[in-house]
Amino acid sequence: MKDPRVRQFAEVLVNYSGRVQPGDVVLISCAGLEGTPLVKELYALCLEKGAKYVEYEFSVPEIGRHFYNLASADQLSYFPQHKLDFMKQVDVYFGLSAADNSMVNAKANQASMIAWSKVVRPIIDQRVKGTRWVVTRYPTHGAAQEARMSLEEYEDYLFAACCMDWEEESRKQDALKACVDAADRVHIKAADTDLTFSIKGLPGIKCDGRLNIPDGEVFTAPVRDSVEGYITYNCPTVYQGKEFNNVRLEFEKGRIVRATAPGMDAELNRILDTDEGARYVGEFAIGVNPNIRVPMRNILFDEKIFGSIHFTPGQAYDECDNGNRSAVHWDMVKILVGDGELWFDDILIQKDGRFVHESLLGLNPEE
Repeated sequence: MKDPRVRQFAEVLVNYSGRVQPGDVVLISCAGLEGTPLVKELYALCLEKGAKYVEYEFSVPEIGRHFYNLASADQLSYFPQHKLDFMKQVDVYFGLSAADNSMVNAKANQASMIAWSKVVRPIIDQRVKGTRWVVTRYPTHGAAQEARMSLEEYEDYLFAACCMDWEEESRKQDALKACVDAADRVHIKAADTDLTFSIKGLPGIKCDGRLNIPDGEVFTAPVRDSVEGYITYNCPTVYQGKEFNNVRLEFEKGRIVRATAPGMDAELNRILDTDEGARYVGEFAIGVNPNIRVPMRNILFDEKIFGSIHFTPGQAYDECDNGNRSAVHWDMVKILVGDGELWFDDILIQKDGRFVHESLLGLNPEE
């Protein structure tokens, strides 16, 4: 039976996030065939909104992994110019992930994955800078299993996190943005974490359902060379098909000088050695989605966990550019609920995962 929430989800994406207008060129890109129901709704709605051309494409991760394992040096260096040419015509981009196995590339050739990420970076940059883009997830059995939920529970969780009144959420984020804009020094204190850095002159950016669904964060970036101290992340993080747990990073003058993860030190440092910028941080963000409360091994959800921060090695965003450049952008999440303090200058902003600053109390979800 058709789930009416899929149509509701598509309406949020088309009407609010993508803001599809008559005459738009739209690209719907889905990784995994299980996302077909949402692709169908998106396609129909875009046509109804008057888009002049709507293209949809599916990729199958189980097929794509062969590229990393089998491609020659010439194949890895070939730039798909036709994809960039079309992306330059796209006004609205919807990126869906409906893969049934996030570990499909866990044993794939890591060096090839890193090399290919560098080759296709211009296409990603054009999509990010030149389109109204939004990326999201569609519920699958594999994703539900990773989240330690039944499919029905996962569907309920996903739709609750995505189908919100994003205009109201955006208004609530204004106060946090104002605090970020006014701050200079940030201090994060928690278990095996004592981290300081400056955000002076770097703006707070609201993430209110325009680019990611689910959404719910306010981000900025550290002054590139200002980061000092150490942080241990307590959320699982999946990157390039591998799961890392309890990643610990130590910083001196902004640079990661020591990085460890139980049983994964070599893999972790190999990624951080992709380029010079991978050992500097391009983003600092505070998660505020009231309907996302537990890790799901899916960064699109986990970085929005209410009461969390993420501190991201790699590429900075244009909207808040601290000058860091990298082929890597690795969101790593630290949950502060029950153990943690977030300070802006000498003012306590958040304690144990709940806002305590008077101007921010409206962001706290009901207990």
